[in-house]
Amino acid sequence: MDTIFALASARGKAGVAVIRISGPRAWEAAAALAGPLPEARRAAVRRLKSNGEPLDEALVLTFARGASFTGELAAELQIHGASATIAAVLRALGGIAGLRMAEPGEFTRRALENGRLDLSQVEGLADLIDAETEAQRKQALSVLSGAVSRQAEAWRRDLIRAAALLEVTIDFADEDVPVDVGPEVLRLVEGVAGELRRAIAGFGAAERVRQGFEVAIVGRPNAGKSTLLNALAGREAAITSETAGTTRDVIEVRMDVDGLAVTFLDTAGLRAAGDDIERIGVRRAVDRAEAADLRIFLLDHERDVPMVSVREGDIVARGKADLSPDAEVGLLSVSGKTGAGIGDLIRRVSEKLSGRSASAGIITRERQRQAIADAVSSMESACDEVRAGPSRTEIAAEYLRRSARRLDSLLGRVDVEDLLDDIFARFCIGK
Repeated sequence: MDTIFALASARGKAGVAVIRISGPRAWEAAAALAGPLPEARRAAVRRLKSNGEPLDEALVLTFARGASFTGELAAELQIHGASATIAAVLRALGGIAGLRMAEPGEFTRRALENGRLDLSQVEGLADLIDAETEAQRKQALSVLSGAVSRQAEAWRRDLIRAAALLEVTIDFADEDVPVDVGPEVLRLVEGVAGELRRAIAGFGAAERVRQGFEVAIVGRPNAGKSTLLNALAGREAAITSETAGTTRDVIEVRMDVDGLAVTFLDTAGLRAAGDDIERIGVRRAVDRAEAADLRIFLLDHERDVPMVSVREGDIVARGKADLSPDAEVGLLSVSGKTGAGIGDLIRRVSEKLSGRSASAGIITRERQRQAIADAVSSMESACDEVRAGPSRTEIAAEYLRRSARRLDSLLGRVDVEDLLDDIFARFCIGK
């Protein structure tokens, strides 16, 4: 296997930059620049040189095989973060025979291949790198630390136990088996299936935490939607005008609301459109509002909003509170112009979305959900075969083996080769 290297920290000027080297010649390469290396997992300051030319002073660390991120011999050079210094050190490493620049995600792929991470942990690491909010960080860290792996192993153990009980009756079919294993098999399989269904039920909320919630602001033309969006964003994200129908497309502003990633959508005013462009905008507004996780209905002098119905959990508020200060009892009034009611609105949005995210499970990706759904389907078929009697035992056992294989694919043990290139291509070079 090649020895690879790359900048593992962010590109650009910084106080410190970290260059990672991994593979069979990692220590040899580090020694070529730094001279005698410190003991494994001990840091030492060394002057880096290439062909007698000083490069930088660096903090050098080495990791033995099995103790590094990739599971291979590895070294890290913590150098000063000037662009010129980084380029010089990378150029020197590239001149060493047997070394090459790492491809996107190659360090993490080697960690998977060497058993340091499973596929669900790799996905958790990708989410942690991309995390923008506290909720995303916590969720990704839980997956990276092995929450999915531990749960999948527990499910798999019960399935293997159930399959083993069935195998006993197959192996000793010509003999009297003293105990009917059917009830215990059903108890084990139905218990696992129930837990898997709960994991699937929590998928929607977990996925929204990972990808972010969408909150659509809907209302009639000139109800104050764009002014409200600008107030939420703290900048002029949308054009505002006294002329009704100014907004023709959906304008998006992404924010952190109490640790949750939330995209607020300013939509076209809902009315019978006067021209083709406005009709397209209204249609897009209705489509996005229907698909949104939460809608804020901004009322003006009218008591309703056409084309979109209020769902349970939506927020209804009166806009332009600065022009109509007499608030209705029980109805939130907001003004994007003065900021009145904005704090209350954000609190309501936070409460509603936090309530939904509280039901989030450990399954965060569609690939994982599909693997679990397939496993549940096979388990249901296995239970049907067990109930059908001893003559169907072999078929029941095969369904359980299928279920176990689908749980193995959850962790990347089988049937995922076609996914790996796509997954690792999304990583940066240094991971």
